[in-house]
Amino acid sequence: MTTETYRLLRDRRIRAIGCTAVLFGISILATGCEGSAEKSSLPAPVATDRGRLVNAERLRAYSADDIRTALAADEFDFSTVQFDVDAYRLTYDTVDPAGRPTTATGLLALPRNDQRDLVTVAYEHGTQPTRAAAASVAEDSGDRAATLAYAAAGFAGVAPDYLGLGLGPNPHPYLDLPSETTASVDMLRAARAQATNLGLRLRNAVDIVGFSQGGPAAMALAHALQDNADNDFQPAAIAAISGPFDLRNAELPALLDGTLDPGAGSFYAAYLLVSWNRLHGLYNSPSEVFRAPYDATVEQLFDGTHTFDDIVAGLAPDIDHLLTPHGIDMLRNPTGALDAAMTSSDSACGSWTPHLPVQLYTGSEDHDVSVDNSTDCQAALRSHGIDAPVIDVGPVDHNGSGIRGTAQALQWFTDLDAAN
Repeated sequence: MTTETYRLLRDRRIRAIGCTAVLFGISILATGCEGSAEKSSLPAPVATDRGRLVNAERLRAYSADDIRTALAADEFDFSTVQFDVDAYRLTYDTVDPAGRPTTATGLLALPRNDQRDLVTVAYEHGTQPTRAAAASVAEDSGDRAATLAYAAAGFAGVAPDYLGLGLGPNPHPYLDLPSETTASVDMLRAARAQATNLGLRLRNAVDIVGFSQGGPAAMALAHALQDNADNDFQPAAIAAISGPFDLRNAELPALLDGTLDPGAGSFYAAYLLVSWNRLHGLYNSPSEVFRAPYDATVEQLFDGTHTFDDIVAGLAPDIDHLLTPHGIDMLRNPTGALDAAMTSSDSACGSWTPHLPVQLYTGSEDHDVSVDNSTDCQAALRSHGIDAPVIDVGPVDHNGSGIRGTAQALQWFTDLDAAN
């Protein structure tokens, strides 16, 4: 999330909404690697030059002190900062959820050191409803701060905005793994091109980190690259922080039964239903699933132009006041298109066998994303013979789990890099 949003949520839980997770996008791959037996789900190929670098805009140069100040302001650990960093906004060609050509943007952060060959950290951000708050646009974005932290430690930080955020056209397809994956693969390609333009080279090995929405996105990106979505990149490690890996059996039940923050439930449910209706046609009229007066305005709230304040002010304080009985029943007992979409969204952990180390991070006081999501992911991976530890970063809320998880993931990636 942006620093402004983070501070807003830190200082006051607006209308009891627990959306630090929602907007904190600190929310962050296989040549010669055997592909997994299960194939990742990507849109059908189209006649477009996916990953072509359309434009690279140098945003600014950050001194190491600048980065320490930015990280401290957002309560990140800044002890690993070593280098100055140059930040670029990349615009690149990719595809939309239907496989049609479109463009997207993302942030590339490069350390100023004597290394010409860089290990990349692909950073998959958390839920963000506002275009202008994306890391490649917002100077005070928490996502930008996290990406700078990786670069200041010596990695190439690559952070896709996803479709429909930053300067990308059309609404953001929220929690849509296939388009998150294509946007991320193509951002890596664009970053590789820009690095080459600057006389640098991105190594094949890519560490992948994701927070909240970015947790499943990180898993899906690694799956795609292990399946040779791009032969120049190989997944090296996955750090997934407090991700909603199991909507059907963990996240939605906890939101619906009041275990999690009721305001967070209102926000998540609204964003999910509006976005997935655009993708999958879940309802004919908003009044089928949203109560009045929200049915008249909720879709416009998630058009990418509204700020977090705007959206919160326009939502009910909990799911029971937001959704009709039919809307609640849809989430409790998904059928048809919603059932299929949920199956796809929940496939990030159980549909493949990673050939790389995986770590999962949670906060014990997280009231936005149920810890059961990560334990369910762990169980799914274990069924494929993968031992992925679930690391409790302490008695912190969702936002705190992202902050502490970022520090631990960075240290883990640094240790892995030193060992190789």
